Amino acid sequence: MKYIVLLGDGMADYPVDELGGKTPLEAARTANMDFMAKEGTLGLVDTIPKGFKPGSDVANLTVLGYDPGCCYSGRGPLEAANMGIHLDSQDIAFRCNLVALGRGDDPIMDDFSAGHITSAEAAAIIGDLGRELGNKDFQFYPGVSYRHLLVWRWGKETMVTTPPHDITGQTTNVYLPRGEGAAEIHSLMKEAKVVLENHPVNIERISRGKKPANAIWLWGQGRAPRMEKLTDRYHITGGIISAVDLLNGIGVYAGLRPIHVEGATGYTDTNYVGKAQKALAALKDLDFLFVHVEAPDEMGHEGNLAGKVKAIEDFDEKVVGTVLKGLSELGDVRVMVLSDHPTPLSIRTHASDPSPFAIYSSLPGENRRSGLSYGETMAKTSGLIVTPGHNLMDIFINKK
Repeated sequence: MKYIVLLGDGMADYPVDELGGKTPLEAARTANMDFMAKEGTLGLVDTIPKGFKPGSDVANLTVLGYDPGCCYSGRGPLEAANMGIHLDSQDIAFRCNLVALGRGDDPIMDDFSAGHITSAEAAAIIGDLGRELGNKDFQFYPGVSYRHLLVWRWGKETMVTTPPHDITGQTTNVYLPRGEGAAEIHSLMKEAKVVLENHPVNIERISRGKKPANAIWLWGQGRAPRMEKLTDRYHITGGIISAVDLLNGIGVYAGLRPIHVEGATGYTDTNYVGKAQKALAALKDLDFLFVHVEAPDEMGHEGNLAGKVKAIEDFDEKVVGTVLKGLSELGDVRVMVLSDHPTPLSIRTHASDPSPFAIYSSLPGENRRSGLSYGETMAKTSGLIVTPGHNLMDIFINKK
């Protein structure tokens, strides 16, 4: 049996007046996900355990069958795993966003992605921050676009931090890290602003009408977690396809091999078809493939209604559709499509509500044939909800 998980990050949403009370997922043209839902199993999955902030880290751990209450230590160390960064037991990894802050003593979070800065521009900035501010205690590591990493050797982890995408358009002082170790982190963030104020990359971006990466925002800190490999648990081989270090890092801990796809960006210009084709090719040798697409989540954070509908339609046509067309070459196979969490346009950040999933099998006897289309309302109508959500992977793999 082959297993394919197709995840549209943040696809789920709330009803939107401009869409006649439908969600973007319900309004989008999604013939392939509708087929999976109608012919297969449709339901809701509760991916955010009580007491956890809704985020792609917690949600995707849940999707892959992990109880975050037992293994989650922070977002930073998960990303470090994909970047090949070794963390000793006392080291703390922080997610380091390049952001655009407004002016003034209490600046607003103008853009948590610094205008979706390119990876090449960001690498130049992070490299200079490392040379100017890095030392035996603090080390900067470049990632993709605005997503980077800071490691604090023998650092503090118990402070409270806030994801920058949660505070777009809000003043930031009240959201600065607080608790043990916060003074050192504040100092580093202030020093970074001085370095970035007149950085050549920012001067050039401003000349082109782009937002500058004039600050760093540190959050999501934690120590390296201890996790049983998914591949050991189910005695399978597997891979993961994502443009995001976080997802690939989770994959590394789960025993999944990150697979690179040319043109995969983590945004709406990503290589959708290339991801699906690479997944089908990899499944000729592997048992399990997890394909992650970030674009719908990015559109939710931007509050971009048309962009989110288009990202969902692209995901359905170019990823789900391509995979479904290639199933005949794989033999016995199960496919699951889902959103990890909602990223509602109305709040422009993540929410904890359950998300719809659909499972389709090439073996007709395994399909429940819900007869319903894919979306939040129909998934609720199905009467099936998986909670706690980490049980969904057992349902998918073992048909429990």
